[in-house]
Amino acid sequence: MQKWLFFILLTLFLKTGIGQTANATDSVISLLVRNEKQEPVESATILLIRVSDSILMRTAISNLQGKATMPHVAPGDYRFEISLAGYQTFISKSYSISEINKGPFEFELMPQSATLQNITITGKRPLIERSKGKVLINVDAAVTNTGATVLEVLEKSPGVTVDKNNGISLQAKSGVLVLIDDKQTYLSGSELANLLSSMSASQVDQIELITNPSAKYDASGNAGIINIKTKKNKQKGINGTLSLSYGQGRYPKSNNSFLLNYRQGKFNSFFNFSTGYNESFTNIYALRDYYDVTGKTIASLDQTTYLKGQSLNNTIKTGVDYYATEKTSFGIAFTGVIVSRKGASDAKANWINENGGIDSTIITTGSSSNHFQNGSLNLNFRHAINKSQDISADFDWLNYDIRNEQYFSNTLDVPGGYNEASKGYLPSSIHILSGKIDHSFRFGQNGKLESGWKTSHTNTDNLAEYQYYDGGQWSQDYGKSNHFLYEESIHALYSNLEQKYKRFTFQAGLRYEYTTYNANQLGNAIKDDSAFSKKYSGLFPSGYVSYQADSASTFTFTAGRRIDRPAYQKLNPFVFIINKYTYQTGNPYFLPQYSWNMELSHQFKNILTTAVSYSIIKNYFTQLFLTNSDGILLYAEGNIDHAINLGISVTVQASPAKWWSLTGQAVFNHKELSGYVWDEYNSNINQLNLNINNQFRIGDTYAAELSGFYTSKARNDLQELLYPTGQVSAGVSRPILKKKGTLKLSIRDIFYTQAMEGLTDFENAEEYFLLTRDSRVVNIAFTYRFGKPVKAARRSGGSAADEIQRVGNGN
Repeated sequence: MQKWLFFILLTLFLKTGIGQTANATDSVISLLVRNEKQEPVESATILLIRVSDSILMRTAISNLQGKATMPHVAPGDYRFEISLAGYQTFISKSYSISEINKGPFEFELMPQSATLQNITITGKRPLIERSKGKVLINVDAAVTNTGATVLEVLEKSPGVTVDKNNGISLQAKSGVLVLIDDKQTYLSGSELANLLSSMSASQVDQIELITNPSAKYDASGNAGIINIKTKKNKQKGINGTLSLSYGQGRYPKSNNSFLLNYRQGKFNSFFNFSTGYNESFTNIYALRDYYDVTGKTIASLDQTTYLKGQSLNNTIKTGVDYYATEKTSFGIAFTGVIVSRKGASDAKANWINENGGIDSTIITTGSSSNHFQNGSLNLNFRHAINKSQDISADFDWLNYDIRNEQYFSNTLDVPGGYNEASKGYLPSSIHILSGKIDHSFRFGQNGKLESGWKTSHTNTDNLAEYQYYDGGQWSQDYGKSNHFLYEESIHALYSNLEQKYKRFTFQAGLRYEYTTYNANQLGNAIKDDSAFSKKYSGLFPSGYVSYQADSASTFTFTAGRRIDRPAYQKLNPFVFIINKYTYQTGNPYFLPQYSWNMELSHQFKNILTTAVSYSIIKNYFTQLFLTNSDGILLYAEGNIDHAINLGISVTVQASPAKWWSLTGQAVFNHKELSGYVWDEYNSNINQLNLNINNQFRIGDTYAAELSGFYTSKARNDLQELLYPTGQVSAGVSRPILKKKGTLKLSIRDIFYTQAMEGLTDFENAEEYFLLTRDSRVVNIAFTYRFGKPVKAARRSGGSAADEIQRVGNGN
C-alpha cells in the first residue's frame, strides 16, 4: 500500500510541478518541395509520420513557393510522405528532428511518367530504420519475405534468433515479450510459435525490435520487446491489397491475404483476411550415451525420427473507427484465428551395448492433432484534451481454446516382443480481460510526461487425460493425467518523463507492478489435490540519456530493470510424451526472473551504429534436463542462480552504388550461466551472429535481394550447446499491370544449411542431436493494389489541427 501511495504522489507531484513551469515556446520545422525541374510545387500534401509507431503527427500543404511549415513538433525520428496528383508519392528516409535540426528539409517529386528506377530512389522504404531504442524492420522491403510466415521473417531479422523449440532471442538474450499491434498475445513457447507461424508476412507492415522499452510498456521481457505491426490503410476512399503466394520445398505451402479499407467522413472501416496451408517435415537424429560413475559409456540409444505435418490457418481482423469530433475518436476491432494441425511420426530406437552391438530395437509410430482458436475484442478511445494533453483508453477481451491429441505405439522388434501404446487428450483454455488508460502531457518546447494504469486478469484451465494400452486393453494412466487450474492478476502504474536540453535528451520512467496468482492441481485416483498461491510486487525503472555531439554523431546510454513471469502452462506439472524414453514436464515451483540491462551506443548519421551492452539476470530461465528413477529423460523449465551477458554490436547501412544498398550487423556476446541442477553447474560461451541484406536495382524494372545470416556456437540453456547454423536467401521482383501489381520470386535457404544441431548434458548421460526441416523453399507471389481514393478539398484545419493529428485511431 505504501508503494502505491508513493507512486501516485510522485506522479501527481511531477505533473503539478512541471505544469507550473511549462514553457509555451513552440518548435517549427520548415520544408521545401520541388519537381524534377527544380521548380516549386504548390498544393502538395505533406504528412509527418513518427517512425517509432507509424502514427500521423502533422499535415501541411505547400504554398506557391513550394514551402510549408509544421509547428509543435517534438524531438524524435520522423519520415515524410508527400503526394500530389500527377506525381509519384514520395516517402522519405528517417530524419532525426531536434532543436538543431529543424530544416529546411528539401524534397523532390517525380512525375507519374518517371522511370521505376527514379521512383525507387526517392520513394522506397528502407529495410531497416532506427528510432530511440527501436530497430524498425519494413517487411515488404525484403523480397525474400515473399510467402514467408512471421516466424520465418523473425529468424532472419538482425539480432533475432529462433532455436529448435521455436524460442525467440533478441541480441542473444532469451525472454522476449511479443506484441501484435502493441498488445500482448499472452502466449509463449509452442503456442506462440503456432500463432506466429500461422501469420503471413504479407499481413505485416513493420516489426519493431525494442531492447530497452520505456515504463509505458509492460515490464515483461528480459531481452526486450518484439512488436509486430500489421498493415493499415488510412487513405480516404476504398482501398485494398490482394496477396497470393505459392511455395514449394519438399512439400507445398501457400500464404494468401486480402486487405480492404474504406474511409469516408467520420468513419474508417477495415477488413483483413488471411489463409495459409503448409505441409512440412522434420528429421531428427539423436544419439544418447549413458555413463557410469567413472565416465565410461555403458549404453547408447540411437534414435531416428521422421515427422510429417500439415496445417491450415484462417485469420480475420475487422473493425470500425469513428472520429466523433476533431478531438475525439472511438474504435472497435475484432480478431479471430483458427489453426488446425495434424502430424504423423515414425521412429526407430536402437539400444546399443558397451561393445557397440545392438541389444534391442523399438519401433514407434505416432499421430497428433492440434486445434487452436483465438478470439479477441478491442475497444479503444482517444481524446485530445487540448494542445498539450491527450488521453486514451483500451479494453481487451481475449479467449484461447487449444486442443491437443496424441497417440504413440511402441513395438519391441524381436521374436516374442511386446506392443504397447499411449494416447492423450490435452485441452486448454485461456480467458483474459485487460484494460489500460494512458495520459500524455507536453510541456515547454521539448518536454513530455506520460503516465497510466493497466490491469489484467487471466484464467486458465488445463486438462491432461492419458490412457495406456498393455497389449490387452486400454486403461487410465493416472500417473500422467492431471487437471490444472490457474488464476492470475497484474496491476500496474507508470510514469515516464522525457525532456530535451540543448544537445541532451533524457527519459526517465518508473513502473510499479503487483502480481497475485492462485493455482490448483486437482487430484485423481492416485494423486491428492494440491494448491499454491503467491503475491509479489516490484518497481521497474528505465530510461536513457542521449547526447547529440554534432549533426552526424549521437551517443546514447540506456538502462532498465525488467521481469519475466513463467508462462501459465509451464507452471502446470503436466507430462507431455515426446517418445518412450523422453518426456516433457511442467514445474509448479517456477519463479519469475529479474534482469538489469544497460547499453552504451554511438550512431554516425544513418550509416554506422556501434554498441556495448551488459545484462545480469537473477533466477535465470533455462531448460532443465533431468533423469527420473526409470531412466526416462525429462525436459522441464526452471530457474538457475544467474546469467551474465556482455555484448558488442556493429550495424552498417550503406549504398556502395546507386543500384545497391546493404545492411549488415554483427553481434558478439559473451555469456556466463551458473546454477544448481543435480550439482553446481557452470557454463560459458562466446557467440557471434552475423546478418546481411543486399538490395539491388536492375535496370528500370527489376529489384533483387541477396541476404543471409550465420550464428556460431551458441548457448541459451545451461546444459545445452548449439552448433553453428545459417542460411542464404535470394529473390527478385518486378511491377506489372501498370504498377498496380507486383510479381516476386524468391528462394530461402539456398544451400540447405539451416539445421539445428547441438549437444545436451544430462546427469550421467549426454545427447547429440541434429534436426533438419523443410527450410529450402521456392516462393512465387503476386500482389495487387486497388482502390478509388477520394481527393480531399483544400480547407483550413482550424485551431484544432494539431489535436486532430494526435488523436490517431488506436489500432
